[in-house]
Amino acid sequence: MQRQRNRLKVANATLVMVLAAVASCSRSAPYGLDSRVPTKPYLQMPAAAGGKLPLLLSQTGVFSDTARRIPSVGLIPYDLNVAFWSDGADKSRWIAVPAGTIAFSPTAEWQFPPGTVFVKNFDLRVDAASPGTIRRLETRLLVCDSSGSLYGAVYKWRADDSEADLLPGSQSEDIAVKSADGEAHLQTWYYPSRQDCLACHNAKAGGVLGVKTAQMNRPFPYSSGVTDNQLRTWNHLGLFDPAVKEAQLPTFAMLAPAADASRTLEDRARSYLDANCAQCHRPGGTVANFDARYDTPLADQALIDGPVLIDQGIEHARVISSHDIWRSIAYIRVNTLGDVKMPPLARQTIDQAGVRLLHDWIDSLPGRAVLAPPVILPAGGTFAGPVDVSVSSSEPDADIRYTLDGSVPSASDLRYEKSIRLKGPAVLRARVFKQGFTRSITEQQVFIIGK
Repeated sequence: MQRQRNRLKVANATLVMVLAAVASCSRSAPYGLDSRVPTKPYLQMPAAAGGKLPLLLSQTGVFSDTARRIPSVGLIPYDLNVAFWSDGADKSRWIAVPAGTIAFSPTAEWQFPPGTVFVKNFDLRVDAASPGTIRRLETRLLVCDSSGSLYGAVYKWRADDSEADLLPGSQSEDIAVKSADGEAHLQTWYYPSRQDCLACHNAKAGGVLGVKTAQMNRPFPYSSGVTDNQLRTWNHLGLFDPAVKEAQLPTFAMLAPAADASRTLEDRARSYLDANCAQCHRPGGTVANFDARYDTPLADQALIDGPVLIDQGIEHARVISSHDIWRSIAYIRVNTLGDVKMPPLARQTIDQAGVRLLHDWIDSLPGRAVLAPPVILPAGGTFAGPVDVSVSSSEPDADIRYTLDGSVPSASDLRYEKSIRLKGPAVLRARVFKQGFTRSITEQQVFIIGK
């Protein structure tokens, strides 16, 4: 109970630290923040990636009170329209900008002056029945160094929340999490290495991720009774070069949160792909054919019916196959924890809300109804003796065809009518057909009998 009370105190302190960060706010401040306080370049971090990193978070200059996570003077809180999925963690963010300005662009990535430091806390809710019960995980720093590049540092919080320690490399930790019914399970949290940070925060992706016009063009509550658009506030503080004209603000793009029903499914799905995929999937990025950036018009993104480089053995696979989740590789890779998962780094869980959003968008696209792949039971494996295998479809009166030699079933192959007795090794492949529907993709199971 005492630990839970401590956690509740920490949750309350989170609100206090945000208010403290903007102590200059007042109800009369038309832009939420009255003035800018330039921070010391790099705070207490080294000016170059090869410099000596502080071993403790309290030595970085980020927080004036580390245990309570109250940011130092000059740090500006901010939030994003659509956050990158981080295994369900809550995130709070600040930026420390030294004397100088941010090179603003309505569509391209912004450029930040050397010595800028980004701060991000990661907290995990560990009891669904008690939302205020959180586990502090880590605080990540991203530093714009003197060479124009970036480097990162990860500080892992101690169990008593008094301090966070610099991690020398990546680390995984199993954390007990309770569901609403009180049932506990373990969730693995991955703490990235400094090299991991650069896998996404690289020059091809523009370096800094998230802090760009379409993400920052959003309301933000700075204190009780004071809410303003972040772009308008930062512009008022003189952070942008060139300065933004007030009349331009309504014309800028704004990413659509998944739960914002006032925006179209297309807007929300493309916003999700921008936040979670665009750092790699863009011109000059990873090996792929599509451009996930929201600012790229849909017709130019090569998303819908766009060709794929790796089809996962699925016929007519596309990045997004219109009205067909089974042939949509982007959807499949977001909806798995297997080897082909996307994003591939530091993701241990599936973003169920994001998957549902992509599902609904794909399902809303024009096209014939598509048959789901059949279910083969039992699943393939090694069996001591003969095994009876059933094949079923969720579609009534569907025609199931199968083969036992690994070939792709056609409408003229064996029709499934009763369970199949396997007495020897077999590669069972099955597919569903029905008039008026697009045939299913092929389902496969491998059976080894007698070993």
